[in-house]
Amino acid sequence: MAPSRNSLVATLIANPSRPVLTDEIVASAAASLGHETERSVLARGIAADLIVSGSGEAKAVEARLRAALDGQPIDIVVQPLATRRKRLFLADMDSTMIGQECIDELADYVGLKKEVSEITERAMRGEIAFEPALRERVALLKNLPVNVVDEIVETRLTLTPGGRALVQTMRAHGAYACLVSGGFTLFTGPIGAKIGFDEHRSNRLILEGETLAGMVEEPILGREAKLATLIELRERFNLAHHETMAVGDGANDLAMLGEAGLGVAFRAKPAVAAAAHARIDHADLSALLYAQGYTAEEIVATPA
Repeated sequence: MAPSRNSLVATLIANPSRPVLTDEIVASAAASLGHETERSVLARGIAADLIVSGSGEAKAVEARLRAALDGQPIDIVVQPLATRRKRLFLADMDSTMIGQECIDELADYVGLKKEVSEITERAMRGEIAFEPALRERVALLKNLPVNVVDEIVETRLTLTPGGRALVQTMRAHGAYACLVSGGFTLFTGPIGAKIGFDEHRSNRLILEGETLAGMVEEPILGREAKLATLIELRERFNLAHHETMAVGDGANDLAMLGEAGLGVAFRAKPAVAAAAHARIDHADLSALLYAQGYTAEEIVATPA
């Protein structure tokens, strides 16, 4: 049966380093949705589509699949089939496109990583407002030599697996990618370039000569600025709401994720994972390509 305009697609995605998505698991998941469910493999052992024809509720489909998968380390993204391919991608940086929080790494140089990390965690969970929390943490970095940033970028920051392939594959297919962070331009510049983003937006640390002044330029780029960036770029490129995608992990990403056609919580705080359109808990960032229907053969190969 050919998919209808109202069809949903449920994409099952495993981590490429643990390709547990067997044909048997896919068949069992499809059976849980009904005998008319179509199946197609996107990447053997890693990703497969289940197409659910007719009208349906995405959350209900997801719930049935989670029950069928019974705790397997497989992510599920359910969305309208007709609008899954995206042309604008916005991404958070810290703990999303990279595995660390840059401000915590800066604080480690002044022996305050524990104190700063605790504030970071509370802010990302939404327990305290992002802007005053950022000012408080930056103040603790006063007099830190700015040249430590280069060392941190080279020795302490790790790119999240799948991130380069995600950005470069989308760009190869005509999408625009923006790294939008509540962190700092000193980091988003080199990290954005390494991954291949079209542009980056973040906060600027104020310098006194070659050291940090302990202050950040106002206004601070936080939750509302991330949302505004999405809307601005969507309007600049004359895109429909459904042509946009955003990914993040913290409370200051919630507005951006909610406004995107597909908002993805990546290894996210509980409140963010619960609110986002989709959540990725097991796979790497290549999951966002499979969610758009890309096959393994279409993904741009990048250096490890």
